[in-house]
Amino acid sequence: MKNYILLIFTLLISESILAQSEKPNIILIFCDDLGYADLGVYGSVWNQTPELDKMTTEGVKFTNFYAGAPVCTPSRAGLLTGSYARRVDLDLDAQNRWVLFPQAKKGMNPQEVTVAEALQEGGYATAIIGKWHLGDQPVFFPTRHGFDYWFGIPYSNDMEWDKRNDPPLPLMENEKVFQQEEKLKAFDQSTLTKRYTEKAIDWIEKNKKEPFFLYFAHAMPHNPVAATNSFLSKTVNPKNTFGAAVAEISWSAGEIINYLKKENLDENTLVIFTSDNGGAPRFGAHNGILKGHKGQTNEGGIRVPMIAWQPGTISAGSTCHAPASVIDFFHTFTSLAGVKIQDGKRRDGADITDYLINPMKNRKERPFFYWHSGYLEAIRFGDWKLHLMGNFSRKIQEKPALYNLKNDPAESEDVASDHPEIVKQLTTLAIQHKSELGEWDNKGPAVRSTIKIENPQPIYK
Repeated sequence: MKNYILLIFTLLISESILAQSEKPNIILIFCDDLGYADLGVYGSVWNQTPELDKMTTEGVKFTNFYAGAPVCTPSRAGLLTGSYARRVDLDLDAQNRWVLFPQAKKGMNPQEVTVAEALQEGGYATAIIGKWHLGDQPVFFPTRHGFDYWFGIPYSNDMEWDKRNDPPLPLMENEKVFQQEEKLKAFDQSTLTKRYTEKAIDWIEKNKKEPFFLYFAHAMPHNPVAATNSFLSKTVNPKNTFGAAVAEISWSAGEIINYLKKENLDENTLVIFTSDNGGAPRFGAHNGILKGHKGQTNEGGIRVPMIAWQPGTISAGSTCHAPASVIDFFHTFTSLAGVKIQDGKRRDGADITDYLINPMKNRKERPFFYWHSGYLEAIRFGDWKLHLMGNFSRKIQEKPALYNLKNDPAESEDVASDHPEIVKQLTTLAIQHKSELGEWDNKGPAVRSTIKIENPQPIYK
C-alpha cells in the first residue's frame, strides 16, 4: 500500500453524474498518433468513421482539447497522474530521450498514485487493454499501478529495432508474455484492434456487476500502421492502411457502445475517446488547419480530438470550446467516483465534470503549459498562446511569438509586438512554472523523481 490516504465520500451535486444511484462506469479510449482532423466529425474527407461520428451526435465534442505532451510516454504519464510529465519525472528517459524504450531504466514512480489506483480503492474493477509505455520492468508494470488486468504491449508497436538490440515485441497478459514471435517478425499487428476490442468487451462482461474503469489504449494508428483487410476499402486516404486503421478504431468504439446499449449499461457509463498526441502526416495522419505535427508544441502536435458520451447525462450533439486536457481526467474520474485523495501531492489538472454537463458555460481562464523534451516551450492562457522559444530553435534564443488561437488557430500571425502586455503576463506565468519544475537536466524543487533500475532486463517469453 502506498503512503497516501483515500477518503471515500458522497458528492451531492444536483448536476453531477453522481446524482445517479450508482457510481458511473468509465471507459477511456486512447488512440496512438491520431490527428486532430482524422475523424469525419473533425473534418476528415479521407477516413470513414461513422461510429465515432454517431458517438459525437449523441455526446459532446471538444474543440480545444490537449494531450499531455506531443509524444507518447509523457502524455500517458500526464493522463494517469493528473500532472505534467515533468512533475513526475517522465518527460525524458534516463538518456534524456523523448520517450521510454525497451529495457528502460525509468518508469512510473512506485510512490505515485495513478487514477487507476484511486478508482481501485473506490471499489472499481480496473483494466488496461493495449499499450502501456510507462516502463517495461516489473516494478513499472500497470498491474503494479492500480490495474487488475492488462492485455497489450509494454511500449510502442515499432520498438523492436535490431540496432538497439531490442527484444521481439511482446504481447502481454498481466505480467507474462502472451505472444512473442522471432526477432524482427512481430506477431500480426493487423489483428490487434480486433483482439483488443474482443478482450475489452469480454472483460466488461465479467465485471459489469460492479463499477469498472477500462483504459483502452490502442496501438493504432501509430507506425507501423496495420488493420484488418476488410477495412482497407473504407478509406480514400492516400496512406491506405492508415485510413483503414482509423476506420477500424471507429468500428471498435461502435462495438463497445453497442454492447453497452444491449446490456443497459449505457446510461451509467461515461465513454471518452481521444488521442495521446497529434498526428504524423508522413504516415497518413491529418491535423487540419493546425500547424505542426507529433513531436512539436505547435497546435498540430498536441491538440487532439475528444468526444465524451453518456446518454441521459451529456446533452446530445453539444460542443465544448473551453480548453481542457488529459491531465484533467484524474480529478474528473475520481470526482465522479466519489474518491478524494489526500496525499499532499500537487497535481496540475482540474475536475472538468461540469464541462461535460454544461459545455457552453463560460469558464475561468487557466494556464496550459506545453512541455516537450525537457523544456517548457509554450504557454496558453485564454485565447492567447506564447511560444517562449520563438518558432524554430532552442540554441539561438529568438523573441517569443504570440498567437490568438481563437482568431488564428493555425498560428500563422505573430502578434507579439501588438500586445506587449500579454507577452509580459504569459512570460511571468512561465517563469513561475519553471521555477517549480526547472528544465532539461536541472530538476526543479517540485519534480517528484522516479526510481531508476540499474540493470534493466528485456522482456522475453
